[in-house]
Amino acid sequence: MDVLADEIVRFLRATGPDHDPIQTEMAEYAIAEGFPIIGPNAGAVLRLLARLTDAERIFEFGSGYGYSAYWFLQGMNPNGHIVLTEFDEDELAMGREFLDRADLADRASFEAGDAMETIERYDGPFDVVLIDHQKHRYADAFERVRTDVRVGGVVVADNMMEGPIDFDRLLAHFENDEPLPAAESDRETAGIGQYVDTVRADPAFETFLLPVGSGISISTRME
Repeated sequence: MDVLADEIVRFLRATGPDHDPIQTEMAEYAIAEGFPIIGPNAGAVLRLLARLTDAERIFEFGSGYGYSAYWFLQGMNPNGHIVLTEFDEDELAMGREFLDRADLADRASFEAGDAMETIERYDGPFDVVLIDHQKHRYADAFERVRTDVRVGGVVVADNMMEGPIDFDRLLAHFENDEPLPAAESDRETAGIGQYVDTVRADPAFETFLLPVGSGISISTRME
């Protein structure tokens, strides 16, 4: 669900890319099951970032059933490879099936389990990293991969403005320096706020938030 005004969302959809038949199935499944996906507007941004970086290596912290990976693979270098990670083995198997039907699975690795453990088996440099797993672990994921992202590479994080978070608390934090909620009471909101604070304060990265989908953060490594 996009966070922009309805008319702007409609304009973006009218001028943006359409789902192919397999992506349409993936989106229909998300609607039927109430499964959160980034959606086509944010997906188009992921595909564009993959093209702009000529991405050959992408790592995802949290992949669900492969919707975001599908967009990345459409824009990646034809020789590129993406690593999908997911706790739910059934979702990961579904992602493998969707990507296989699209003739994309041979450029993907499917890792079941904790993404923070999986990353220890993969060396950088990465062209793009997507952070879309447990919100309270976003900052930890960034700290783990920040030096593995090549200069000119990008870290993307989802759910900056919408999802299992209190957006009003985040706005008050960044507008008025109000404290974030205690992690014990709202670890999702606290995690997103901590992540944004972390990436904005990192001198090696330039960060900007885009209000597409549920809100995405894009951090480009400069040094």
